[in-house]
Amino acid sequence: MRNCSVCNHEAIYRRHYSGESLCRRCFIESIEKRARRTISRFKMFRPDDHIALALSGGKDSVSLLQVLSTIEEDFPGSTLSAILIDEGIEGYRGEAIAIAEENCERLNVPLHVYSFKTIYGRSLDEVAEASKDRGSLSVCSYCGVLRRKALNVAAKAVKASKLALAHNLDDEVQSMVLSLLRGDLANLVGVKPVLEKVEGFVQRVKPFCEILEREIAFFAYVKDVRFQSIPCPYLESSMRSDVRRFVNVLEGKHAGITYGIAGSLRKIQGRLKGVDVRGELRQCQTCGEPSSGKVCRACQVLEELGLD
Repeated sequence: MRNCSVCNHEAIYRRHYSGESLCRRCFIESIEKRARRTISRFKMFRPDDHIALALSGGKDSVSLLQVLSTIEEDFPGSTLSAILIDEGIEGYRGEAIAIAEENCERLNVPLHVYSFKTIYGRSLDEVAEASKDRGSLSVCSYCGVLRRKALNVAAKAVKASKLALAHNLDDEVQSMVLSLLRGDLANLVGVKPVLEKVEGFVQRVKPFCEILEREIAFFAYVKDVRFQSIPCPYLESSMRSDVRRFVNVLEGKHAGITYGIAGSLRKIQGRLKGVDVRGELRQCQTCGEPSSGKVCRACQVLEELGLD
């Protein structure tokens, strides 16, 4: 390993796509600077925002907690809290809750825990069991629908003005590639660093959306932050897992190609500005949450599985 390209101290990380070698301090600073630059570039926050961070206990959200708590120190008018959604996955989510509590306590960030059981009356394990006979989607897809709504319900409950998601560059590319493969242009257009402000939804922002997943993982490692490393037991049931492996193989062989894919897909997005992402919103007849149809997707899912 060469010396650090910035300060000439002993390097611990090599960015193959840029040719940089970085020491521990300069690597940490580079991740924080990238997040700050993304926040500034897309005007994600106001100085008086109440930011609710979607905290799962995984490497991405725990790392974002570290970064946002540091940034918040420069803005005394802002507040930061964390929201954890307990989907109800036996033998998995308990560890994540303990890790989230540990990190929030250390950083003096309030943690609010909400569960599928409380919001929907059903756990994800129950959804998974019901989907064996009736389900048309993977368990991951059902979870995604229910989790998105749960996060919005929780963010409104804590009176947040922004909901920060720890989606990294890999997540964004995977979402765009999935939408492209499915011919879902509306979803492709909807993968953005900042989602439009819509009545009934707490606006979502993604401060890590321009940072590679592997760099966030290394950031957590060098910061000596404990995070959940055990993958969700339902992870491999999704098409996203196949796309993830495909992009990872390409990145391993051609360093920086993830940035190239993201740039190409952003150009395609720019040509699709006329595509309607949401349609006209109304209140769901079942739960009262915003919906483009008479019944929101989460309530449709529960009805489809006989769990409404």
